[in-house]
Amino acid sequence: MKTQEIAVYREIQRNTEMAITAIDTISDKIYDDQLAMLISRQSLQYSQIHDQAVKELLDAKAELYHTGHLADMMLKGSIHCNTMLDTSTGHIAEIMIKGSNNGILEMSKILNHNEEAGEKPVALARRLLDFEEKNITHLKKYL
Repeated sequence: MKTQEIAVYREIQRNTEMAITAIDTISDKIYDDQLAMLISRQSLQYSQIHDQAVKELLDAKAELYHTGHLADMMLKGSIHCNTMLDTSTGHIAEIMIKGSNNGILEMSKILNHNEEAGEKPVALARRLLDFEEKNITHLKKYL
Protein backbone atom coordinates (compact mmCIF):
# COMPACT_ATOMS: atom_id res chain seq x y z
CA MET A 1 0.00 0.00 0.00
CA LYS A 2 1.34 3.41 -0.97
CA THR A 3 2.00 6.06 1.66
CA GLN A 4 -0.68 8.28 0.14
CA GLU A 5 -3.26 5.53 0.53
CA ILE A 6 -2.19 5.04 4.14
CA ALA A 7 -2.51 8.79 4.76
CA VAL A 8 -6.08 8.82 3.42
CA TYR A 9 -7.12 5.77 5.45
CA ARG A 10 -5.56 7.21 8.61
CA GLU A 11 -7.42 10.48 8.12
CA ILE A 12 -10.67 8.57 7.64
CA GLN A 13 -9.90 6.68 10.86
CA ARG A 14 -9.05 9.90 12.74
CA ASN A 15 -12.05 11.77 11.39
CA THR A 16 -14.55 9.04 12.23
CA GLU A 17 -13.05 8.45 15.69
CA MET A 18 -13.49 12.15 16.48
CA ALA A 19 -17.09 12.04 15.28
CA ILE A 20 -17.87 8.95 17.34
CA THR A 21 -16.27 10.49 20.44
CA ALA A 22 -18.23 13.71 19.92
CA ILE A 23 -21.48 11.79 19.54
CA ASP A 24 -20.76 9.68 22.62
CA THR A 25 -20.04 12.84 24.60
CA ILE A 26 -23.05 14.83 23.45
CA SER A 27 -25.69 12.10 23.20
CA ASP A 28 -26.69 12.22 26.88
CA LYS A 29 -27.45 15.93 26.49
CA ILE A 30 -30.00 15.44 23.70
CA TYR A 31 -33.62 15.70 24.79
CA ASP A 32 -35.30 15.58 21.38
CA ASP A 33 -36.05 11.94 20.53
CA GLN A 34 -35.85 12.46 16.76
CA LEU A 35 -32.48 14.20 17.01
CA ALA A 36 -31.23 11.49 19.35
CA MET A 37 -32.24 8.83 16.82
CA LEU A 38 -30.57 10.74 13.97
CA ILE A 39 -27.33 11.12 15.95
CA SER A 40 -27.43 7.45 16.90
CA ARG A 41 -27.76 6.42 13.25
CA GLN A 42 -24.88 8.73 12.36
CA SER A 43 -22.71 7.05 14.96
CA LEU A 44 -23.44 3.66 13.43
CA GLN A 45 -22.51 4.91 9.95
CA TYR A 46 -19.30 6.52 11.25
CA SER A 47 -18.43 3.19 12.89
CA GLN A 48 -18.90 1.30 9.64
CA ILE A 49 -16.68 3.71 7.69
CA HIS A 50 -14.12 3.65 10.51
CA ASP A 51 -14.04 -0.14 10.57
CA GLN A 52 -13.50 -0.29 6.81
CA ALA A 53 -10.53 2.13 7.00
CA VAL A 54 -9.01 0.21 9.92
CA LYS A 55 -9.47 -3.10 8.07
CA GLU A 56 -7.63 -1.74 5.04
CA LEU A 57 -4.77 -0.47 7.20
CA LEU A 58 -4.51 -3.76 9.08
CA ASP A 59 -4.63 -5.79 5.87
CA ALA A 60 -1.72 -3.74 4.56
CA LYS A 61 0.11 -4.12 7.90
CA ALA A 62 0.23 -0.34 8.13
CA GLU A 63 0.29 1.47 11.44
CA LEU A 64 -3.06 2.77 12.62
CA TYR A 65 -3.71 6.35 13.65
CA HIS A 66 -3.40 6.70 17.42
CA THR A 67 -5.59 9.30 19.06
CA GLY A 68 -3.78 11.27 21.70
CA HIS A 69 -5.37 11.46 25.12
CA LEU A 70 -4.94 15.24 25.17
CA ALA A 71 -6.81 15.69 21.89
CA ASP A 72 -9.56 13.40 23.14
CA MET A 73 -9.87 15.32 26.40
CA MET A 74 -9.88 18.64 24.56
CA LEU A 75 -12.72 17.50 22.30
CA LYS A 76 -14.79 16.23 25.22
CA GLY A 77 -14.01 19.33 27.30
CA SER A 78 -15.00 21.60 24.45
CA ILE A 79 -18.34 19.83 24.08
CA HIS A 80 -19.02 19.96 27.82
CA CYS A 81 -18.16 23.68 27.96
CA ASN A 82 -20.25 24.38 24.87
CA THR A 83 -23.28 22.65 26.36
CA MET A 84 -22.91 23.75 29.97
CA LEU A 85 -25.42 26.59 29.66
CA ASP A 86 -27.28 25.61 26.50
CA THR A 87 -28.46 22.09 25.73
CA SER A 88 -31.23 23.18 23.39
CA THR A 89 -31.89 21.07 20.34
CA GLY A 90 -30.81 23.90 18.03
CA HIS A 91 -27.52 24.38 19.86
CA ILE A 92 -26.74 20.65 19.82
CA ALA A 93 -27.48 20.56 16.07
CA GLU A 94 -25.20 23.58 15.55
CA ILE A 95 -22.33 21.87 17.39
CA MET A 96 -22.78 18.74 15.29
CA ILE A 97 -22.91 20.79 12.06
CA LYS A 98 -19.67 22.54 12.99
CA GLY A 99 -18.06 19.17 13.64
CA SER A 100 -19.20 17.83 10.28
CA ASN A 101 -17.93 20.97 8.55
CA ASN A 102 -14.56 20.52 10.20
CA GLY A 103 -14.51 16.87 9.12
CA ILE A 104 -15.24 17.89 5.52
CA LEU A 105 -12.42 20.44 5.58
CA GLU A 106 -9.85 18.02 6.98
CA MET A 107 -10.86 15.20 4.64
CA SER A 108 -10.75 17.54 1.63
CA LYS A 109 -7.24 18.68 2.58
CA ILE A 110 -5.99 15.11 2.79
CA LEU A 111 -7.51 14.23 -0.58
CA ASN A 112 -5.99 17.32 -2.19
CA HIS A 113 -2.53 16.51 -0.77
CA ASN A 114 -2.69 12.82 -1.71
CA GLU A 115 -3.92 12.85 -5.31
CA GLU A 116 -2.15 9.55 -6.09
CA ALA A 117 -3.94 7.68 -3.29
CA GLY A 118 -5.74 5.24 -5.51
CA GLU A 119 -9.33 4.40 -6.20
CA LYS A 120 -10.28 2.41 -3.09
CA PRO A 121 -9.20 4.88 -0.35
CA VAL A 122 -10.52 7.83 -2.33
CA ALA A 123 -13.89 6.11 -2.75
CA LEU A 124 -14.14 5.55 1.01
CA ALA A 125 -13.10 9.15 1.66
CA ARG A 126 -15.76 10.39 -0.75
CA ARG A 127 -18.32 8.17 0.98
CA LEU A 128 -17.40 9.88 4.25
CA LEU A 129 -17.60 13.34 2.65
CA ASP A 130 -21.03 12.60 1.17
CA PHE A 131 -22.20 11.27 4.52
CA GLU A 132 -20.98 14.42 6.31
CA GLU A 133 -22.82 16.63 3.81
CA LYS A 134 -26.03 14.66 4.30
CA ASN A 135 -25.62 14.96 8.06
CA ILE A 136 -25.43 18.73 7.76
CA THR A 137 -28.57 18.79 5.63
CA HIS A 138 -30.48 16.66 8.16
CA LEU A 139 -29.20 18.64 11.15
CA LYS A 140 -30.16 22.02 9.66
CA LYS A 141 -33.80 21.08 10.28
CA TYR A 142 -33.13 21.33 14.03
CA LEU A 143 -31.61 24.83 14.01
